[in-house]
Amino acid sequence: MGILEKMDIQKETNNPSADGPAENNSSTPAQENKKGSFGEFIKFIVIAAVIVIPFRMFIAQPFVVNGASMDPTFESGEYLIVDQLTYQFESPKRGSVLIFRYPKDPKKFFIKRIAGLPGETLELRGEIITIKNSDHPEGFQLDEPYLKYTRADNMTVVLGPDEYFVLGDNRQASSDSRVWGTLPENLIVGRPIIRLLPPNKIDWLPGDYSENIEKNN
Repeated sequence: MGILEKMDIQKETNNPSADGPAENNSSTPAQENKKGSFGEFIKFIVIAAVIVIPFRMFIAQPFVVNGASMDPTFESGEYLIVDQLTYQFESPKRGSVLIFRYPKDPKKFFIKRIAGLPGETLELRGEIITIKNSDHPEGFQLDEPYLKYTRADNMTVVLGPDEYFVLGDNRQASSDSRVWGTLPENLIVGRPIIRLLPPNKIDWLPGDYSENIEKNN
């Protein structure tokens, strides 16, 4: 289904014992060094938290692909870093890959590709998608060079001002807007900016075809 697993960072905490003889208030050099080291460790944890937590909440965070819905572009087990900042300043483009919260269960994260933009009408006839908008009132056929596994569909969808139509690259094995409807803009998390694993597929903006599609249309 193209579900993503959100990777969480586990933090370790130390709880050293402070017990000792009540009558001895003096500290040896070794104890002083130990206290200094522990203080530095706490300081490091605090600084790391101040940097990492906002970074993960607002800028980027890791996800792992789980499922075959985006084959062959993304395969199960691939490790992605997701850019959460870009779409705070610009709108997603057709052909871009999105990570978003599943509209039927926002606790789950899905990965799909944008086929339709807000305000457009999409006609799916067989394996061909025709898009009508203000620039192309007669419609144009969507060029999809990333497809390997296709499926015949028959439906027409009119998108609202804040709705997207998203599809998996593997049309035969994807639960997407054909099944559960349009994607509201407020559920978009971001876009994959780096593919880190596997090592032989490390890539910047993996799977993005937005520029190619804009040139062709």
